Amino acid sequence: MTPARIDNPARGRYCQAMPGKILYAGDTSLRAAASYLGGILTHYGLGFDYLPSDQPIGPALAAGHALYILSDYPVNNIRSGDFDVIVEAVRGGAGLLMIGGWESFHGLAGEYHNSPLVEVLPVEMQRSDDRVNSAQPCMIEKLRPHPIVDGLPLERPPNIGGYNRVTAKKTATQVLAVRHLEIAVSGQGEYRLSSGQAFPLLVTGTFGRGRTAAFTSDVAPHWVGGLVDWGQPRLTAQAPGGDKVEIGCHYAEFFRRLAAWTMGRM
Repeated sequence: MTPARIDNPARGRYCQAMPGKILYAGDTSLRAAASYLGGILTHYGLGFDYLPSDQPIGPALAAGHALYILSDYPVNNIRSGDFDVIVEAVRGGAGLLMIGGWESFHGLAGEYHNSPLVEVLPVEMQRSDDRVNSAQPCMIEKLRPHPIVDGLPLERPPNIGGYNRVTAKKTATQVLAVRHLEIAVSGQGEYRLSSGQAFPLLVTGTFGRGRTAAFTSDVAPHWVGGLVDWGQPRLTAQAPGGDKVEIGCHYAEFFRRLAAWTMGRM
C-alpha cells in the first residue's frame, strides 16, 4: 500500500508551514489513534506521508523524508535494509522521533531494543516489558529550558496515565520527566498528596547531523491522559481521510514543536 500523502496549506496560530516532508508510521490508522497527531500536523500545515500500523515501511522510504515518526508502530514491519535507510538518513541530517505505546521502545511487543535504532535514539531501552500504567496521575515536570517547551505553561502541568520506562543516554538531554503522584483520603475526608520517583518523558539528542527525540507516553488516549486537553482555547483538527478531534491548544503546540525541532526547523 502506498502511504497517504497529506499536504495542507493551513496554518495554526503558532507557526507557518515548514519545508520538508514527514513520514508518520503507526497509531493504527487515521480513523483511530493516528487521528490525533495526523490532525495536529494537518492543522499546522506540516505535510506528511502516513503509514498505518498494518503496512510495511519499506515502500515508503524511497521518497526520502525530513523526519521519521514511529508511534506505536510494529518493529516487524521494518526489515533490516529498511533500518539501514532510516539510520543513514538520520546520520545525514533527517530527524527521528519515537512516541510511546505498546509497540514502541520495548513495550509489550515493540522490542526496538534489538534493532539498529538502539544506536540512534537518545534513550536506552529495557530488555523486557517497559509499559507503566497508572491509575493515579503521573505529573509532567520540566527539567530544563528547551525550544520544545519554553513558554508553555508547565508551572501548572498536565498529567498522563502511562508511559514506557527508559533511561536517558549520558550524551542526551532530558527535557521532561514524569513523576507519580499518590492521592490518599483519610477517614476524616482529608486529602494527602505524596510524590514518587521520576522517569524520563521527553529526551532529545543527535545522531550524525540529525536530531532525535523520544517521547515515552502516547500522543493519543489512553496514556496521553489529561495532556490531550491541555490549553484553552480548544482546537478542532482533522487530517484528510481521518477522524475529527477536539484538543487543547497547548497539547497541539507541544507536538507541533516536537516535530519541528526534531526536523531541525526550530
